[in-house]
Parts: sequence; structure tokens; C-alpha cells
Amino acid sequence: MNNELFEALTILEKEKNISKDTLLEAIRQSLLQACKNHYGKSEANNVVVNIDPETCEFEVYAEKTVVENVEDELAEISLTNAKLKDEKYELGDIVRVPIQSKEFGRIATMNAKNVILQKIREEERKVLFNEYYEKEKDIVTGVVQRFIGRNISINLGKVDAMLNAEEQIKGENYRQTDRIKVYVLEVRDTPKGPKILVSRTHPEFVKRLFEAEVTEVKDGTVEIKSIAREAGSRTKMAVWSNNPDVDPVGACVGLNGARVNAVVDELNGEKIDIINWDENPALLIENALSPAKVISVIADGDEKTAKVVVPDYQLSLAIGKEGQNARLAARLTGFKIDIKSETQARESGDLLEYEEDYYEDEYYGEDGYYEEGYYDEQNGDGYYEGQEGEYYEGQEGDEYYDNPDGDEYYNEDGQDYQEPEEGSGDGQE
Repeated sequence: MNNELFEALTILEKEKNISKDTLLEAIRQSLLQACKNHYGKSEANNVVVNIDPETCEFEVYAEKTVVENVEDELAEISLTNAKLKDEKYELGDIVRVPIQSKEFGRIATMNAKNVILQKIREEERKVLFNEYYEKEKDIVTGVVQRFIGRNISINLGKVDAMLNAEEQIKGENYRQTDRIKVYVLEVRDTPKGPKILVSRTHPEFVKRLFEAEVTEVKDGTVEIKSIAREAGSRTKMAVWSNNPDVDPVGACVGLNGARVNAVVDELNGEKIDIINWDENPALLIENALSPAKVISVIADGDEKTAKVVVPDYQLSLAIGKEGQNARLAARLTGFKIDIKSETQARESGDLLEYEEDYYEDEYYGEDGYYEEGYYDEQNGDGYYEGQEGEYYEGQEGDEYYDNPDGDEYYNEDGQDYQEPEEGSGDGQE
């Protein structure tokens, strides 16, 4: 019987990840409870259960006090009966009297069994909670199990997690048995087991994906300082390198865009802008408004506000579709950003004289086009050919202008074009 018990405990330890010592303690408690039920006492402080963890041999005995007249059979023994065990016993001595667990009644045995099962369930729940609590704020892979209204139950192996409707990326469609990656938002301990809430829209989800793809991010060489995200549409991410020899943006993009493309594929085509972090808020805001070019930035660090001036033709690009570019830049930097075009800034007096001169010298040639062969030294991500009207945008890497005759605009898939205004020198979206 002891060998069978030992084998059973070993199997439980492997399958449920519950230590054998915990299971032996559950058996000890169940035997104590059985004693109390058998003798009809709410307390049995004098009952002792010893279990050998190596062999699972156990003994149950009661420590009884030697008295003249016995009033409590569980706690006392007569002097005569004590002398029968050993002549040395006298009044007041403690005698160990074995208790035969086989004599316990059916009810006491059932109660003992329930105590063991309850302890196993509690330990199993605790083990599962601890296992997944360690994965909180991290990415796990699960399988779509079933749909509960608009919510989705995701099987993570040993437990199910809940992907609520508001944590799903808009436009993504899931089917049963689909394998998806999710970000663990919270792990709660409940009587029915751990309750796990997961997300695919959280900004930290993108950060963890880059940690998995980019070695420099994982080892701390490159830090992701800030992330702003509109799930399913666009993410802006500011990165900084602890090593001056490591380009943080290049490390995240990877050779031929391999690293960033792996993240984009996981997010089903969500666009990702990666910019350089800068302690100077003005430079950070300028980077955050990429791909738009900026004439000037006046940032107030105390008020967390900034005034930005952009060329007239860049205003719509700086603001973005439905204000998305400006909105994400504001979230990324933590500044309230007021964007004005050059004309608006001139009229309001926000464009200083030296800024006007800088704008004329750097951005325009004598014929009103971009200076031929102008390179963006700040971001190093594009060049302009003013005379032939060609424009390349390296930051996005997905759109270009090609109008050698000054009459066409091509988007990323080369299907749409629009006649530019005469003399503009570039395509207008």
C-alpha cells in the first residue's frame, strides 16, 4: 500500500507540478481530520501523525496523560493501562498510544479524502496562477478556442485566457484553431483558477514583439523610450542607443527591413514609424512628426506645449489623415503640439526672421524647387531632385514621386496619380 501511495504521489508531482512534500502534508492533515471525526471531537491537539517522505510509511498516535480516573479517552489513560505498556509510567506521564486508521468510519474516511482532494485543487490552482503571473506584461502564444459574443477565448495550454472585443485589432478576423500571439494584461487569482486577460492593441505588445525580433533591444543596447499606437493603423516608436556605435533605428529596421517587417506581418500590415529619441524636446517633436519636414519648433518643457511651423505643402502631411500623425506625435512626446503652416506662422508672427532665412536657403533653389541633390542630414532618410521633380521618402520606405515631365504622382502600388499644380515642382497627394 505504501509503495502504491509513493508511486501515486510521484505521478501527481510530475503531472500537476505539485511538490511531494505538499501532498504528504495534505495526507497528514486529512488523517488528523479523520481522527477528530472518528472520536467526535472538534479538537485533537494531542494526536500526532508522522510520515516518512522516503517510504511513505506513516503512524498515527495519541499522546495521553496518565491519570487515576479517565474522563477523556482520547486525551487520558489510566495508570493501570499505562503500567501494562511499561512499568516505568507514573501519574502525570505522557504515553504514546497508537491509533489504527483502519478503524475510522466511512464518514471519517470520506472527509479525509475530501481534504486531500481539496488541497490538491488548491495547490494546482496556485501553481497555475504563479506560472502565468510570471508571464504578466509579456507575450504568449495561444489557440483560438471559442467565441463568446464578441469576446474570444484563447487556450494557452493549461488555462484559457479572454481576449475582449476592445482588446482586438480592428479589421482582424479570427477562426477556431488559429494560433495568435497576445499580450498578457493581467492575471487574477480566483476560486475557479487564474483568470487571464490578454490584448493585441496594447502599445507594449509592439515593444515585446521588437524585443523578440531585435537582439539589441532584448539585451538593452537599444532602448524603446516611448510608443504611441493606434492599433491596426499606425504605431510611432522612439528608440535610443546606449552604444554610440549602434544605430537604434537601423537595428530595429534590420537588413532590408527584415526585422520591422516581421513585426508588421504579425500586426497584419500595421505601419510602424521608428524615430530617434532625443532629450531635446524640440528635436524629439521634429522627429516625431516624420515624415513631414519641419521649419521650426518652439517647445515649452514646463507647460508641455509646442508650436511647430511646417512648409505650406507639408501641413496636411504633418497633421496626417484625420489628424493621426499629429495625434500620435503628441502621445509619443507627451507635448500638446500646435502645428501651423509657413503662411499662417508669418501672418501670426510666429515665424522668426532667422527661421525664414533658413527656410529659403535650405529648402528652395532659385527656381522654387528643392535644391538639387538635397539630403536630410537630421534623419538621413531621403533626397530630393528638384529639377526633375523626383521625391523619395526613406522613412516610410513605401511611397515615391516620379514626374520627370512634372505631370504624374505615383503611390506605393503605382496605381493612383494626380496632376500637380503648375509650377509646384512635385506631386501633390
